[in-house]
Amino acid sequence: MPAARRDRLVLVQAKPAALMQEPGFRMQIDHMLMQHIKFPADVEFSAMSDEGPATRLGRQLRGISLFRPGQAPARLPVTLDQATGREIFAGPLPGALFNPAKVWESLAPVTLNEAHLVGNGLFPAVSSDPAAAAFDILRTRLLQGLADKGWRRIAVTSPTHGCGKSFVATNLALSLARRPESRTVLLDMDLRRPQLAGLLGLRDLAPLQEFLSGEQPLESHFRRVGRTLALGLNGAAVPEASEVLHDPDTGLALHAMVDQLDPGVVILDLPPALVNDDVLALAGDVDAVLLVTDGTRTSPEDIRACERLFAGRLPLMGVVLNRAQDRKTSRYRYGKD
Repeated sequence: MPAARRDRLVLVQAKPAALMQEPGFRMQIDHMLMQHIKFPADVEFSAMSDEGPATRLGRQLRGISLFRPGQAPARLPVTLDQATGREIFAGPLPGALFNPAKVWESLAPVTLNEAHLVGNGLFPAVSSDPAAAAFDILRTRLLQGLADKGWRRIAVTSPTHGCGKSFVATNLALSLARRPESRTVLLDMDLRRPQLAGLLGLRDLAPLQEFLSGEQPLESHFRRVGRTLALGLNGAAVPEASEVLHDPDTGLALHAMVDQLDPGVVILDLPPALVNDDVLALAGDVDAVLLVTDGTRTSPEDIRACERLFAGRLPLMGVVLNRAQDRKTSRYRYGKD
């Protein structure tokens, strides 16, 4: 970045719309634990005889009642997806099934190259750079807004390509992860043009589509940086991204991820809002959106078009102005693609 071209980051607060409600899913699990005989009259024993094993087993099964009359558990109907053959769940998984701390620790750890991060304009550690301070301010304002609404899933998008949304999403996640005893998830949902793996310097990653479709479990795909940041990155572009995002399996996978990891904040890097319908396809799976604009190319009409697109569908939490010109010094204060 030329020394004469510095950029700044500006957060313009918007009025959030009503909280979006999303459906959950539930897995029914029936199990029985027999500790002692509560009703002796229901258990019948017979003396051994010369009968064969099969006949004797049949008599024993007929002589034992596991449940008193009227106590048999109801068997709920099972609905199978005609395309995949998998059961379609109707509600959220019980939280007691997961220990988020253990699930978090089960993620494979990775170490990021600090020199690579800094070379891409990222701030993995506390820095005196004014740009790092701008992201810390954005982090604090974001946390305050999330706490007010009880939200934690934030989509980061832009009107068009090249505004720096992936750069902002990654720096915001790194800033959030510097808080002790916190949990932040950074997810690359720009399936057509995944950028986060390159920014972070990670290679040989599996396609995120395998996790979204349910083919691979969370712990086989997600990676953990330290104890506070989990990464869901994408190793292969997905041409039919919109269809994948519309697939109910994608919503189920994202909800399961939140249930299992229980993060304080989830940052989803999404495609540009005005380029395709990918952002709207995920509207039911995020709580609000952060719009990243470019001071050198984004027009007021672009911002208004995004506002119209989000209206009634997705709360706009704020607007981030990247590469904003400082008119007092006639210099650019900050920015990255």
